Amino acid sequence: MRIGVLTSGGDCPGLNAVIRSVVHRAGALGDEVIGFHDGWRGLLECDWRPLDHDAVAGILAQGGTVLGSSRVQPAHLRDGVERARAHLADLGLDAVVPIGGEGTLKAAKLLSDAGLPLVGVPKTIDNDIAATDVTFGFDTAVGVATDALDRLKTTAESHQRVLIVEVMGRHTGWIALHSGMAAGAHAVLVPERPFDVAEVAERVGARFDAGKRFAIVVVAEGAKPLPGTMKYEDGERDIYGHERFSGVARQLSLELEDRLGKEARPVILGHVQRGGTPTAYDRVLATRFGREAVEAVHRGEFGRMTALRGTEIVMVPLADAVATLKTVPAARYEECETVV
Repeated sequence: MRIGVLTSGGDCPGLNAVIRSVVHRAGALGDEVIGFHDGWRGLLECDWRPLDHDAVAGILAQGGTVLGSSRVQPAHLRDGVERARAHLADLGLDAVVPIGGEGTLKAAKLLSDAGLPLVGVPKTIDNDIAATDVTFGFDTAVGVATDALDRLKTTAESHQRVLIVEVMGRHTGWIALHSGMAAGAHAVLVPERPFDVAEVAERVGARFDAGKRFAIVVVAEGAKPLPGTMKYEDGERDIYGHERFSGVARQLSLELEDRLGKEARPVILGHVQRGGTPTAYDRVLATRFGREAVEAVHRGEFGRMTALRGTEIVMVPLADAVATLKTVPAARYEECETVV
């Protein structure tokens, strides 16, 4: 068989591990693999290169993606369905394995519904893909955020400051919740629960009243205050329809400093959470996903996606993966006493 593979959307630790796994498993089965450059753009423009064992040597622990990534507007993808179909035929491809998050998997479903043979692999540091217990990249991002929080505690205490640390996650609070719990943050704010700034100020103020010298507040980038509780500016949307977050940490720091009379500084971790070496857990999960994707191609299970259920790798319909975001359920964030 001949299999194509691509990585689309935001980069994520573990992408290269999937690519490597696909090449190794396909090679063991006598298949040939090619890689499309820069995600769906590579498929639409027929921009590719062959992938063999030498091409993926040494990339298991490497962050980012050796194939490159990009975003393609949904309209361009819809208009390019027949072009993609023609390229698959010209290249003699039996299947394509797209690796990506919510947007990539929605695109994969669109192309799959049009009859293209696709097997998806979910990735995102946000851990917001439905139908899988966890995605690779999440463990690495939580580790990076936790390490940063540990380091920030020392400087916050030295200067008697309140640090509001903004982590990624878009519309879900998985990274904020897990890193906040792991680092012992004094307040955690998640998108699933709009926060009351008065309650945040009361909790932080109580620490200083008790003689503590600092406070760490972890806030997910998509967290928002209860309407009317503080001045807050929503972000605009980009050309792909994604919300551009307006910097909740910056806005919250100004509000807390005004209410408490304490120096409050925003710290935005940003893309450092997406870069660098993946953890052992993410490497193993990514490797298992890649292997199962090749097996699914051989079984003809197209229009489906690899997923982790408990300890097992299973195949689920792409429709299930993109039907809704996997947000943090109330029972989970209520376990964390510092969620405000």
